Amino acid sequence: MRASLIQIAVDEGESVESRRVRVASLVRAQAGADLVVLPELWTTGAFAYEEFGRHAEPLDGPTHEAMAKAASDAGVWLHAGSIPERAPGGPGDGPLYNTSLVFSPAGELAASYRKIHRFGFDKGEAVLMSAGRDLVTVPLPATTLGVATCYDLRFPELFRGLVDAGAETLVIPAGWPERRRAHWTLLAQARAVENQAYVLACGTAGTHASVPQAGHSIVVDPWGEVLAEAGADEEILTVDFDPSRVAATREQFPALKDRVL
Repeated sequence: MRASLIQIAVDEGESVESRRVRVASLVRAQAGADLVVLPELWTTGAFAYEEFGRHAEPLDGPTHEAMAKAASDAGVWLHAGSIPERAPGGPGDGPLYNTSLVFSPAGELAASYRKIHRFGFDKGEAVLMSAGRDLVTVPLPATTLGVATCYDLRFPELFRGLVDAGAETLVIPAGWPERRRAHWTLLAQARAVENQAYVLACGTAGTHASVPQAGHSIVVDPWGEVLAEAGADEEILTVDFDPSRVAATREQFPALKDRVL
């Protein structure tokens, strides 16, 4: 199976509309891959809090339209990263969510995931956005994806839930800051080892609202070995991996069967 992680640089001088067109073109260029992954909140930047409400869109909004078409044109499964979703509400505006979109090669929305763990403590995303509640898995022909987003990476119980639901490949778009890059790599490997699953973690490059991004998108196998890792700048990281190694690893070293809690 071939996966391409598109580590997008979010430049504050590039409009959301222009970036959407550019990223759609990058997705189309990945024809031949099985799965393409984009980062978290790449339309606005993960730390550009003041942009969330301004560029929020419904689930079937312009990013959905552009990414559905790009996935169909390329014939790929596309995890289109996440968007600031404006959910339907009563009078006035509905709540905001940090929502990931997954499209089939036919351009159909196969799944959406509202981020459960919001970053910021008492400010930023934690205040501006509502929390999702549901774990999401997506069956592909060769593997089952478990979907999480950025700060979720710090909460291992979420990934245990995804594995219990059948996940074999954990896909994690992020807008992870450079100052905590060591945590990014460490946690990606930890989630792979403890769940005996592949981890595909796609971050952003550039600077969001004066916050330098870590980049270093990474693909880790079920033994915790790093198969590929990007640098700090915009980059497309492409890796071939064998989904059958998940079952083989879990059979050879059946630690998951010894779980008590």
